[in-house]
Amino acid sequence: MQKEIYGWHSPALNKHMEIVSYGHFGFALLLLPTAAADYLEYERFLMIDALKPLIEAGKVKVFSINSINSESWLNSKMWPRHKAMRHMQFNEYVFEEVIPHIRRMTSEETPIITCGASFGALHSLNLFLKRPDLINGVIAMSGVYDLHDYTKGYHDDDVYFNSPMSYLPDLSDDWYLSRIRKGKIHILTGQGDYEDPDSSRAISALLTSKGIPHDLDIWGYDMKHDWPTWRSMLPYVIGSKF
Repeated sequence: MQKEIYGWHSPALNKHMEIVSYGHFGFALLLLPTAAADYLEYERFLMIDALKPLIEAGKVKVFSINSINSESWLNSKMWPRHKAMRHMQFNEYVFEEVIPHIRRMTSEETPIITCGASFGALHSLNLFLKRPDLINGVIAMSGVYDLHDYTKGYHDDDVYFNSPMSYLPDLSDDWYLSRIRKGKIHILTGQGDYEDPDSSRAISALLTSKGIPHDLDIWGYDMKHDWPTWRSMLPYVIGSKF
């Protein structure tokens, strides 16, 4: 399996950021870390091993980037406004730097699907909803899609516009909706320890109310909020839905 690591000084974030890729062909899967982890988290927790047959078959080429959540919502020492600003800078990094890099490593026509588990699920869905002209879909696992769950009571416009449960009810612009409706959207959750299936049901109901096609897949009570669950979910979705 081909593995390549790149890095550059990000203008959006003003720091060095790495990105790793696995594979040689297939649609591009952009992985967002679960919490405050780095670009190698999915490899360390054996997700890349779980995806290896699909990667080697040329079904998917996987990319993974660093999180900046430790410089944003998961940093208890930061002023909330600065957390929101850092979140916006991260979005800019993905849209203006990561997506062009993936295009250079694949092609202009290669579909890009964002993917994440836990906090990464919120990021992956939010990035797709904000730029459906750049991103072609999302696989979100075990997520909570209301950013207010992480902001500890803080609210401003940037929180609103990065919280799908907040802005999606008000979204009426056909430029966005027409493109979002063309995307491949997969929402998955377990019902075991520390999972929150009601959050997945809530975002699914909201997508349905907007006429946005998607798959909601609720797994059993034996599926906990942990890596064994996600290592089962992601290969299944890619193997059967893509």
